[in-house]
Amino acid sequence: MTKNRKHQAAAIRFGPVIKVLLLCSLLCGSAVGFVWQKSQIYQLGKQISYEKSRLARLKVDNKNLTEQLSNLRSVVALDQRARSLGLGPAQPMQVVRLPEPATAPAEIKSATRQVAVRQTEATTQ
Repeated sequence: MTKNRKHQAAAIRFGPVIKVLLLCSLLCGSAVGFVWQKSQIYQLGKQISYEKSRLARLKVDNKNLTEQLSNLRSVVALDQRARSLGLGPAQPMQVVRLPEPATAPAEIKSATRQVAVRQTEATTQ
């Protein structure tokens, strides 16, 4: 007598269905991963191109600012700016000369050294 399908175990009946579902989920997961990866590659490409254009703009700005700084530091531009502000060289009456203080005699220097030596000797005893 042949066996009837109604008497087979549930695991035997649903075995092929489970295999197909696992295979389909594996393929769908791989497809979703592939699409996500391509999307990430596209986004990174856009970021790279944006950063390259930003770098080029910054280089141009840096070059312009360097030129501007060198123009502002030039003697001609500084002189012209000072004259426009009404500045000029100091007049002899505007210069105040201070005498340099006299140096201490050698006797005072040696006395301070001796005091310092005496103080250190007293603290060690």
